[in-house]
Order: sequence, then C-alpha cells, then structure tokens
Amino acid sequence: MVSEERIRGEESKVAALESSGRMSGAPVGARQRRRKEAVELCLRLMCMASSIVAVSLMVTAKQATNVSIYGFSFPINSKWSFSQSYEYLVGVSAAVAAHSLLQLLIGTSRFVRNSSIIPSRNYAWLIFAGDQAFAYALMSAGSAASGVTNLNRTGIRHTALPNFCKPLHKFCDHVAISIAFTFTSCFLLAISAVQDVIWLTQHSS
Repeated sequence: MVSEERIRGEESKVAALESSGRMSGAPVGARQRRRKEAVELCLRLMCMASSIVAVSLMVTAKQATNVSIYGFSFPINSKWSFSQSYEYLVGVSAAVAAHSLLQLLIGTSRFVRNSSIIPSRNYAWLIFAGDQAFAYALMSAGSAASGVTNLNRTGIRHTALPNFCKPLHKFCDHVAISIAFTFTSCFLLAISAVQDVIWLTQHSS
C-alpha cells in the first residue's frame, strides 16, 4: 500500500509539473513576442526622430559672411537649398520620417490591442521592401551630401577657391550633423529590415 501511494504521489507531482509547464508556456512565449515587438516600435520611433532632426538641421542651415580671395573681400551667402544634394537629403529624410511615423502608429495601435504588429507574411514582405528601399535612399542621399560638404570644407586644389567652411562654420556644422543623423536613420532602418527577415524566417510555413 505504501509503495502504491508513493507511486501515485510521484505521478501526481509529474502531472502537476507538466500542467504547470503547459500553463506557463503560453504567457512566456507571449511575453517574448511582446518584447520583440516593443523593440521594433522603439526602432521606428528612433528612426522617425533621427530623420526629423536631420531635416530640421538641414533646413536651418544658412549663413551669410565675407570671404577673402586674392586679397579681395567678397560677400557670400550659403543656404541648404542652393545644393541639389542637400535638397535630395531633405526629401528622402522627410519621406523616411513619414514612413516611420505611419508604421509606428499602425504598430502601436495593434500592440495596444494585444495583436501582432505584423499580421501576415505579405505585410512583412511589404514592410521589408519599404525599409530596404528607404535605407538605400538614405545612404545615397547621405553620400551625395557628404561629397558636397567635403568639397566645401577642403576647397579645390590649384584654384583660388578656399575652404568655405572656415567663414561658414555654422552652416557646415549644421550640414555635417544633419548628414550624421541621416546615416543614423539608415542604420536603424537596416536593423528593422533584419528584424523583418527574422520574422519571415520564423513564420516560413
């Protein structure tokens, strides 16, 4: 009798442990999913903020001063809209900010309702394609703007064109920081694209 009671007690303990594992398994998986989705929403928020800062700094980049060439003083006025590369950066960064805001609003709405922020594979592919396209566009815009800024900073060898960033240091500083935030947005979008790939891999069936 003692052995039978002991066996039944052990069996009941095992059953209780298995039941506890099944009961706690779902919440643990749900918490992990919610944590990953929260990270994705944070990436969207940071990307949007970074893009807004890039646009704000670029559109406020302007300065007027005098520059000396061969002993003669000439007034110069520099503004971001004088360069097509800077205009391109502003346009792309503004589009990325709008894209990130839209995804943030949609994702937050679904997150609050305790639904998956990526409802289907088609939606995941769409977001992945958008993240990739905007990341490449940001890289292109940042590289083009960097080339113009580097030319302003170093001047042109064997010509009378000086280093314009010495007299226009405020303008160049605004532009340089704007470009840095542009590349930051590109990096954040690249991370989001990786997250999209991970989701697609885990939901391949």
